[in-house]
Amino acid sequence: MLHELDLELERRGLHYVRYADDCVIVVGSEASAKRVMCSVTSWIEQKLGLRVNADKSRICGPCGLKYLGFGFYKDASTRQWSARPHEISVYKFKHKLKRLCKRNRSISMADRISLLNPVIRGWINYISLSDMKIKMAKIDEHLRTMLRVVIWKQWKSPKKRAWGLRKLGISDELAKRTSVCGNRYQWMVTKTCIVRAISKESLTRKG
Repeated sequence: MLHELDLELERRGLHYVRYADDCVIVVGSEASAKRVMCSVTSWIEQKLGLRVNADKSRICGPCGLKYLGFGFYKDASTRQWSARPHEISVYKFKHKLKRLCKRNRSISMADRISLLNPVIRGWINYISLSDMKIKMAKIDEHLRTMLRVVIWKQWKSPKKRAWGLRKLGISDELAKRTSVCGNRYQWMVTKTCIVRAISKESLTRKG
């Protein structure tokens, strides 16, 4: 139905991108943006008989744009505009990972990883055209912390925790001392030998 809108925007010589009913029209100034928004909105409502959502329609610069989960920034070195995952999209993704990593969820680590991997792969495949390296490095680090918390909680007793640490290469004395430090989960998995024991490499081997 909106193919007619594409033809009209092309007839007017406007630069635009549309996916389903999400459309961005790019112009050179705020005055032009106001004029185009008014005329295109009027055309859609009169010619196509559709109602434009005034709450979601707005004028903004590239830095203020969120489109299909992406935000935009100007690269200082190339002076070109580039895409990156929008903060809202990153927040939603992190919240989904956090929900899957809830430590009171009684499932095995293998099952938890099998739930996490499709979500991670799907999000990465979607945003792979954008600049995501810095964002993903931070998310990856936080995910490892959440998984360490889950493992530490699943080991439960000091005896099991000492056994787990020894199995992962920690000395017997240090493993015993760490195992009785209690349940301050966030502190334990970021400030003690647990970071070294449940390393990035050991988590990679788990999938």
